[in-house]
Amino acid sequence: MTYPVADSSPVQIEPLKATKPELPPLFRDIEKRTFQFFWDTTNEQNGLTPDRFPSRPFASIASVGFALTAYPIGIENGWVSRNQAVDRTLTTLKFFRDLPSGPQATGKGAYQGFYYHFLDMQNGHRYDSWVELSSVDTALLMMGVLFTQSYYDRDEPREKQIRALADELYRRVDWTWLQKNKPLISMGWFPESGFIQHDWMGYNEAMMLYVLALASPTHPVSADTWTVWARTYNESWGVYQGEEFLAFGPLFGHQYSHVWIDFRGIQDAYMRERGIDYFVNSRRAAYAQRAYAIANPMKWEDYGPEVWGLTASDGPQQTLQPYRGEQRQFRHYSARGAGLSDTFDDGTIAPTAAIASLPFAPEIVIPTTVELHKRYGEYLYSSYGFLDSFNPSFNYDIPLKTGRLVPGAGWVASDYIGIDQGPILAMISNYRSDFVWNVMKRNPYIRAGLEKAGFTGGWLEPKGEAKPQQPQTQAEKDAATARALGEAESRVPRASTQTPKPPQPE
Repeated sequence: MTYPVADSSPVQIEPLKATKPELPPLFRDIEKRTFQFFWDTTNEQNGLTPDRFPSRPFASIASVGFALTAYPIGIENGWVSRNQAVDRTLTTLKFFRDLPSGPQATGKGAYQGFYYHFLDMQNGHRYDSWVELSSVDTALLMMGVLFTQSYYDRDEPREKQIRALADELYRRVDWTWLQKNKPLISMGWFPESGFIQHDWMGYNEAMMLYVLALASPTHPVSADTWTVWARTYNESWGVYQGEEFLAFGPLFGHQYSHVWIDFRGIQDAYMRERGIDYFVNSRRAAYAQRAYAIANPMKWEDYGPEVWGLTASDGPQQTLQPYRGEQRQFRHYSARGAGLSDTFDDGTIAPTAAIASLPFAPEIVIPTTVELHKRYGEYLYSSYGFLDSFNPSFNYDIPLKTGRLVPGAGWVASDYIGIDQGPILAMISNYRSDFVWNVMKRNPYIRAGLEKAGFTGGWLEPKGEAKPQQPQTQAEKDAATARALGEAESRVPRASTQTPKPPQPE
């Protein structure tokens, strides 16, 4: 296939076949350093993991979910003993069980089973008045909690206690309380102003949230929730950079749920209709981002077949600066991505975007990872692996929000971010041995949530037994008809406007 490059003739890109190449030694070093981020920076007294390090201003409950997943990876690799990991896990789960809960604006860390997005690293209370009670970050935490429930399976008192605590924490979450607009779930709640007006509606990282909410034994959402969540999928389906897929600009939306759930070979109604699964969809998303970097319509420095990856990450500063004869917008921490409708690109590359796509597309991720280390490792790769992000195009002598300028190399982040470190570690583990996926396949709640969402096939079927094909419901038939009618109309304009315009000032 060919990808257009600005002010240049088309570049021929040789098609790459799906393979499982061997990982070079660099990946073992990345794993060990990334694991050490979670082990070293977490508060040993309460199990709280910082949102970022070394600035370490507050804990992130999502980072805790990734940390709980990291400890067993450390056990399996011999980096910590099982006894050490059990101690740390019990400390964490007990702390969350005992965290003060209530509707008050201060002095609390939780309410209705949900937790505040950011917590004080010492006492676990809500960090500040701008911090919301977060539904999706609670979901990320609960994925880690349920992972501990399934991993620590030995018949001994402390591991039994881990399983019981995990169950208690999951059962506490009242998913229905956040359903201001049933059956959807709100993004969160503030004590000062109430429910956040925006609900989680597909397609994005909240797949796992609805799987958890559907499976709840205490506060389940209704059976039609997944259908309504997926109702807007067709607005995001189309052709982008030569790939046809369900799009979401930043790659974290194609990765987070996949950290714990193996979507290979299982399909909901929408994916059955499309003839693929969410894993293949994420593979196409990774290829589309690589193709976007090769095309490089905004002419950023260094973009190419082995330097790509846009996701939520740190950036240099919120500022407008001249670049190649026009004003360009740069941001500090922000979602960055390339897609059908939600593109924002300021030249900032995040290593986690590519590396956490390893299981989806190893044949493009491995050379990219090696190249990032080779080309930028001197200032981008340090104690805990890759720093969060870098921007070779940013060389402006202005005050920075974070990070530093490297002479001749542009801007480089100064922090590691937990929610970017976690997918790197877990996805390398999944690529090597399906480790996280296989543990979560044993969790009855994950299976129940997927089945209630309408997933069938693959590992959800009993071994040696194929479930008969379910007849389409009338709703599915109506949806298929509507999509078929709109397909020809939607693809042409989307395909013809793949190259995004430079971002405009807000």
